Amino acid sequence: MSWSDPALVEHIDRPIVGIGNEYPPAFELDWHRHRRGQLLYAARGVVVVSTPYGAWVAPPERAIWTPGGVSHSVRMVGAVSTRSVLIEPDVQGSLGDASKVIQVSPLLRSLLEAACDIEPEYEVGGRDGMVMALLLAELACAPTVPLAVPFPKHAAMARKCQMFLDAPTPHDTIDQWSADLGMGRRAFTRAFRKQTGLSFRAWRQQACLLVALPRLAAGEAVTTIALDLGYESPAAFTTMFKRLIGVAPSHYRPTD
Repeated sequence: MSWSDPALVEHIDRPIVGIGNEYPPAFELDWHRHRRGQLLYAARGVVVVSTPYGAWVAPPERAIWTPGGVSHSVRMVGAVSTRSVLIEPDVQGSLGDASKVIQVSPLLRSLLEAACDIEPEYEVGGRDGMVMALLLAELACAPTVPLAVPFPKHAAMARKCQMFLDAPTPHDTIDQWSADLGMGRRAFTRAFRKQTGLSFRAWRQQACLLVALPRLAAGEAVTTIALDLGYESPAAFTTMFKRLIGVAPSHYRPTD
C-alpha cells in the first residue's frame, strides 16, 4: 500500500492541496476527521464513506465530499487508487457543509489527477496555482448525484437505517418501520422526510444502490444482487438503477 497522511498537509498555507493514495482490496480507514473539507475520488475501484449522518458511495466518475471536522470512515471495494483534495472551509468551491456525491466530468478527473502531482507548497500565482483555481471552479459547478443515504437525527430511526444497510430488507414498509419505532404512520412519514430530505421509498431505493454498487464492483452477478434486494427480476432492478445512476448495473462490474 502507498499512503500519504492528509494530516501532513493540513498546516500548509494553500487553499487546496492534493494527495494520491493506493489501497489493497477491502482496506478500511477507521474513524477520523480532517480540519479541511475532503473530496475523495476513486480513479480505480469503489469507495464507501460513512459518517454519523449517513453513508455515501463513489463508483468511477463520482467523488465524495466530506466537510471539514466531520468524523468519517472509509471502506475500499477492490484495489483502490484515490485522488483526494483537501480544501480550506472558507474557500469558494469548497462544496458546502453537507456530505454529498458529485459527478466527475472528464475535465474534473484530469484536474484531480494533476492536483495530486502538484507539490503542496505550490506557487499560487504560477501554473500550478492556476490548475488548482480551475479545479475549484469545476467543483463549484459539479452536479450532485443521488448516491447518498442520509440518516435521521432521531436516534432510534438512525439505528433502524443502519440496520437496513447492514442487512437490507427491501420489502419493509412504512407501517412496519413506524410500528417498530412506536410511531404513527403519519408522524413517521413526516419526521423521516424532514430529517433525511427523502421519502421513505426514495431513501430505501438509494440504500439499495449503496449496497448494490460494491457488490457489482466485486464481480457479483446482477441477477443475484437484484433478487437479494427484493426486485422481481433483473430487468426491474436495471430499470431503477439506470433511472437513478444513468447507466446499467453492468457498467460497474469489473472487466476481464
